[in-house]
Amino acid sequence: MTTAAPSLRYGQAAGRWVLFATVLGSGVTFLDSTVVNIALPDIGSDLGADTSGLQWTVNGYTLSLAALILLGGSLGDRFGRRRIFVIGVSWFALASLLCGLAPNTWSLVGARVLQGIGGALLTPGSLAILEASFHRDDRARAIGAWSGLGGIAGALGPFLGGGLVEAVSWRLVFLINVPLALAVVVVALRHVPETRNPDAARRLDHTGAATGALGLAGLSYGFTAWPAAGAGSPEVLVALAAGVAGLVAFVVAEHRGPHPMLPLGVFASRAFTAANLVTFAVYAANGGVFFLVVLNLQVVGGFSPIAAGAAMLPVTMLMLLLSARAGALGQRTGPRLPMTVGPLVCATALVLLSRVSVHPSYLTDVLPAVVVFGLGLSLTVAPLTATALGALDDRYAGVASGANNAIARTAGLLSVAVLPLVAGVGTGSLTDPATLARAYRTAMLVCAGMLVTGALIAFALVPGRFGPRRGSPVKVHCAVAGTPLHPKEFRDDA
Repeated sequence: MTTAAPSLRYGQAAGRWVLFATVLGSGVTFLDSTVVNIALPDIGSDLGADTSGLQWTVNGYTLSLAALILLGGSLGDRFGRRRIFVIGVSWFALASLLCGLAPNTWSLVGARVLQGIGGALLTPGSLAILEASFHRDDRARAIGAWSGLGGIAGALGPFLGGGLVEAVSWRLVFLINVPLALAVVVVALRHVPETRNPDAARRLDHTGAATGALGLAGLSYGFTAWPAAGAGSPEVLVALAAGVAGLVAFVVAEHRGPHPMLPLGVFASRAFTAANLVTFAVYAANGGVFFLVVLNLQVVGGFSPIAAGAAMLPVTMLMLLLSARAGALGQRTGPRLPMTVGPLVCATALVLLSRVSVHPSYLTDVLPAVVVFGLGLSLTVAPLTATALGALDDRYAGVASGANNAIARTAGLLSVAVLPLVAGVGTGSLTDPATLARAYRTAMLVCAGMLVTGALIAFALVPGRFGPRRGSPVKVHCAVAGTPLHPKEFRDDA
């Protein structure tokens, strides 16, 4: 429910302004997540960052985003989606400025944590604004345009980021966000209507947000510190214990709280639970792949930043081209088949990618594996997300979307923290070619194992077929980041 009936039309100027603001606002976060991985070697060289510093440059952002994204959606429903969106964009811009001016590694990490808070405020709002503002007849077109243009932003990221790093400095990767965000704020304040949910809970789930953040932070810090400090270090033990305690407290708070961000009863749906287990396995693998492949191509393979970033471009392009078709396939055959086959195809690609070492040929050593990986993700992501969002009743659509998004980001967060430990980096540096070459191969095989695990979960637990359910539109996602493409309808028949 909103303050006014949705009335914007896709073909009108007012509708185009709203679409511009939401696409550019969310596109800045998509772009940032793409280009930061490309800049990691230069950040490490310029600031003297060790392995944990590079991990936290990625994970500082992901941690606060994953921990607070559900709260961000709740704030928008209660206080106004445009208001929270504008606050999030402004916050993101200021944090980006701090990132670009950071004098040392840990100043950068702190600024990245602040960036994640801004992302958690603006990310849920961009799609919620479209849902609440556009007339029902034009909503699917608006969301489709938002998705496609967001995918283009992700595709341009490697070229833009690599070019900025090579031509100027890694700092410009962050500073470019400031003028883009300013444009979003101006357009949003002038052209985006305010909407809110008058039936939203009057109390926010502060306990759930705090305990969830503590749990994720403790585990991330403990696993990141483990290689250098040792498993028996008090620093590691205390952090891991705090992480486990925080997650246990989060579960208790969500079970007993009067207004939980994540009502645990939704996991009574076998399809919803299975889809989110598969999501965790698949996105943990993805987190490791997108963190390490581009890094390995530069540090070990000798690629330039722009060439390394562009190396993964076929994945984005294939997903833009094929995800809608994969969603239609999942509707015809049921989600179990594509959710089983897709991760197995991705696992095969990672076995191929694990062989990429010193001075590889892009055409023969890298491109075939990247194409296979893109085909596997294209087959997986749309049916996976549609299953997660379509397994619950309409009234839980927001909860389903937020939970699936948070689980995907948490999986990536923990993957970046744990993989260097599992791969045997030890006290070595990820910017050292000899250290990274050994760890990279092991990490790719571990990620392949996670994808096989996801396929087995899908085969064993995901329902074979869904049927139609009136009034329950579920967006089929077309990108790794999970941007919706168009409505489909499913029902949990498990």
